[in-house]
Formats: sequence, C-alpha cells, structure tokens
Amino acid sequence: MTMLPLMMHCFFIDMDAKDRKFSRKQLILTASAFVEVALSAILATLFMEPMWELRLYACDVRKLTDWYTLFYNPSPNYEARVYCTQEAVYPLQTIVLVFYFLCLVNMFLIRPLVSKVMDVGGRSKAPIYSALYFLPLLTFIHALACGLIYYSFPYLSVAISMIANAIHYSLKLDQTLKALVHSSVCELKNVVIIAVHWMLLAYGITSLNYHYAFMCLVPFPTLFYILTVRFTDPGEFRELESRI
Repeated sequence: MTMLPLMMHCFFIDMDAKDRKFSRKQLILTASAFVEVALSAILATLFMEPMWELRLYACDVRKLTDWYTLFYNPSPNYEARVYCTQEAVYPLQTIVLVFYFLCLVNMFLIRPLVSKVMDVGGRSKAPIYSALYFLPLLTFIHALACGLIYYSFPYLSVAISMIANAIHYSLKLDQTLKALVHSSVCELKNVVIIAVHWMLLAYGITSLNYHYAFMCLVPFPTLFYILTVRFTDPGEFRELESRI
C-alpha cells in the first residue's frame, strides 16, 4: 500500500510537467514525494506496537471475514445485538490508515519547504491539490475493501504493472523498434518509469510465493511490446489500406 501514494504523486507531478524529459523541478518534487512516503511508512511502523521499534505485533489472517468483524456482532438469545467489534487483523488495517494520514501531514510540512528552498515555484501546487483528492479516496477505498485488497494485491500488482507498461509505450509517437529501445535505455524519465513497472511486477510475483525463477519474466512485458508493436501499430494497417 505504500507504493500507491508514491505512484500517484509521481503520476500527477509528471502530468503537471510541461517538458517530456525530466526537468530539475520535476526531479526535486519526485524526490520530495519519495522522502514523504518513506518517512510516513517508517513513522507508521514506529507508532504501532511495539512502539518505536521497526517490527510489528500482528494477528494472523485466516479468512476474508477476519477483515469485516463489524458484520459478526453477536446477538445473545436472539435479543439485543452486542457491539464488540475488534480489529481481528491488527494492525494490518490500522497501520495503512495511519500511513495515509502521515502522508498528508508530511506533504504539507515537507513539500512547501522544499519548493521554497529549491526555488521550485508554483509548479508544486497542482500535485499537492491532486493529493488532497487521491489520499482521502485511497483511505476510503482501503476502509471499505481492505480485505479484498489484501487477497487480490499480488494479482493486482501484476495486472497493473503490465497495463501501465503497455500504456506508457503506446503513448509514444514513434512506435518503431529503434525509437522504443532508445527511449527505454537512454532517456532518464523512461528508465525511471520502466524501473517502477518492473519493481511492481517483481513485487507481485514475489507475493504469489512462486519459485524465484519466475523473476526472470519481469522484463517480458516490456520486451514483448517492443518486439511485437510493428504487428499491432495502427499505422501499419493505415498504410496497407492506402496501398489497396
């Protein structure tokens, strides 16, 4: 869950940038977002039991209903319902909510200071406004669907990584093999984006508890797109139609 705010921050920082390449201001804001999220993750861990230690006391998760004890309040003798809801999966639900709150606090404390010191200017405002929308939304989604996210996260990681990789390459104007390979290797911005996609895919594969040999498949979506794009590029079909 710590990856979601970081990915969202990077996405909106990139969307707000006018240049297609990494600019100095964009790099500073991205580094600031990374520090904010990393600090929030560490603090959220320190605030949980045992306090001020980088380890957690956690309850085992046995089934999906462990996440939704609200619906299992007992009714002794079929009379009044006893509301004794507890977090059976402590702290797996609470720590994420605390983490999102700390992300918001750290963003307000760190981002404006970094922007002022590093002379980023007004470029930092739009990503902050975006975070005021997506952080509460992520909190709401986790509060409602935390159990579903817990069990489906490995598959979601794999699917999101592959879809994001395809979208990233499909947005490029030049779909030739040479141009895609050059941008993947030589442009810093694309290298960072591809690295994040690969890390997310590797994390999903690791979460599935399969053999580590499957890690060799991490570069496969990127290589598959680059090698097969000439067969699926709409421009090829338009040229063929014009010839006919």
